Amino acid sequence: MTQAEATSRTGKRVLLAKPRGYCAGVDRAVQTVEEALTLYGAPIYVRKQIVHNKHVVQTLEAKGAIFVEENEEVPEGATVIFSAHGVAPEVYEQARARSLKAIDATCPLVTKVHQEAKRFAAEDYDILLIGHEGHEEVIGTSGEAPEHIQLVDGPEDADRITVRDPNKVVWLSQTTLSVDETLETVARLKKRLPMLQSPPSDDICYATSNRQHVVKEIAPECDVVIVVGSRNSSNSVRLVEVALDAGARAGHLVDFAHEIDDAWLEGARTVGLTSGASVPDELVQEVLAHLAARGFTDVDEVVTANERLTFSLPQELKRDMKAAAAARG
Repeated sequence: MTQAEATSRTGKRVLLAKPRGYCAGVDRAVQTVEEALTLYGAPIYVRKQIVHNKHVVQTLEAKGAIFVEENEEVPEGATVIFSAHGVAPEVYEQARARSLKAIDATCPLVTKVHQEAKRFAAEDYDILLIGHEGHEEVIGTSGEAPEHIQLVDGPEDADRITVRDPNKVVWLSQTTLSVDETLETVARLKKRLPMLQSPPSDDICYATSNRQHVVKEIAPECDVVIVVGSRNSSNSVRLVEVALDAGARAGHLVDFAHEIDDAWLEGARTVGLTSGASVPDELVQEVLAHLAARGFTDVDEVVTANERLTFSLPQELKRDMKAAAAARG
């Protein structure tokens, strides 16, 4: 029996998005904590959530990770890992002042934005940082050059911007934004600042773009799109917005399968399913099982890209792992 015949019999199907779930930066960050626990032993302190996912944080806590808000909560001389979202220079200074062994798990794509901010600030540009106020990544990037950076939190914010020299202004962005909303914000900015320069390459990361693209593909066919991800995950929240904008009749964000309300599925024939870039695939499989138990047994995986990018572990961790291996023999 073909997929189409099976679907026509049950009348219910799942369109499973791919790419979904873990990106290279998240995989690297989570692996950094796991390897540090193995190498140094528990506890290992992590400043902020290593990635914005409730399940991942709980799993690492069970292995001996202790999550703190600031360096002051870390005992002097202990090991601290900085999250994938990046930190401002002052955070490194605080760590040094407390003699902390700092391991930087910042996603390399976030680090790229930090380097751009430093370079444009050194050239005395005004920098318009498109992002969400209070997000850890925005705080970290802004800390690289606070006197040069202004936050632009969405298209409506573009009209209040003032710059010293309209011929010397550039925009950068948080890596986890909606691609379409960011382009809309840039268009609004360029109406007022025609000479506004763009970053040398896309700041919105490949994983965010890819996950949004496949959701746009499936959303018009979906009665409801379920996104697995945490509410403090910017890219997960954006996926729900993208699904609704692209034509899904409804969209919901859940951390776990048991959070799905059966009322969402009433009368539905096609459910879209994806997950944010900090979500392990086991949570998606649990949602698939939950949907199958409610008649959505036919799963059609829609693939729009194949991701093969990987990032190596932080240098300071790799150095200690190598030394430990040499000592063993």
